[in-house]
Amino acid sequence: MKHEFSQHNSTSFHCCSGNEKKPIEIYMFVDPLCPECWALEPVIKKLHVEYGRYFSIKHVLSGNLASLNLGKKQLHENTAQTWEKTASRSGMSCDGSLWLKNPIFSPYLAFIAIKAAELQGRKAGIKYLRKLQEFLFLEKQNISSLEVLTECASKVDLDVHEFILDIHSESAAKAFQCDLKITAEMDVREIPSLVFFNQTVEEEGIKITGSYPYEIYVQILEEMLPAKPEKAAPPPIVKFLKHYKLLASVEIALVYNMSINEVEKEMKKLQLKQLVEQIPAKFGVFWRYIGE
Repeated sequence: MKHEFSQHNSTSFHCCSGNEKKPIEIYMFVDPLCPECWALEPVIKKLHVEYGRYFSIKHVLSGNLASLNLGKKQLHENTAQTWEKTASRSGMSCDGSLWLKNPIFSPYLAFIAIKAAELQGRKAGIKYLRKLQEFLFLEKQNISSLEVLTECASKVDLDVHEFILDIHSESAAKAFQCDLKITAEMDVREIPSLVFFNQTVEEEGIKITGSYPYEIYVQILEEMLPAKPEKAAPPPIVKFLKHYKLLASVEIALVYNMSINEVEKEMKKLQLKQLVEQIPAKFGVFWRYIGE
């Protein structure tokens, strides 16, 4: 495991993030176009459910914009293959054919849109990022389109008028530049990466580069907290679905310690009650909450 100690303490970056009272702050370096970031979603959800009262997450946008903007055919073919392999392995579907039929030549606007959403609050930014990933990976929508980005804002109940103003504002552009600065200062070279800071102790952060099993992230929390954290029980599945609106079988399976078969049996019961609907995907199965 690439397990490094950052050379920066958390106070160096408070200009770019809100103050949180939880003892641990996690800087999560993500790229909305990265399938590995998408594949990490089940782990992050389980961490939130079981240990969410001990930490907050600050999303930091990062990615190789220059290479994506080249628009080379070979690059798009390689990206398509990477998406397919990641989806097949993780169960978090992403359809690589997007890169062969309608490649995204200029993702810069998508990054700015996420920062514009964050101007309406950290939770708004997180919801927007997730919806943008759904648009991209499941619906194969071109997230470099302002129309698509605006529709995404509407879907997560942002103030759309404010969002459109913000996407063209200096504030969103500066926030993205701040993210790039943090990425450089923390020497983050691989996406996803998570850096754990203990906000109550003056010590260096722990950087975890790449994706690892759930237990590794729990171990880091246990190392950084003064006492062993207490694991919370997950909410009823219907409540979990209602909160997130759209979930993959693999996300539900990890959070509830169920097999994929067990999840799908449970979801089919909810489907008969007209609480969920199945969403077709190239890899794995997704479920959308449709109940009241």
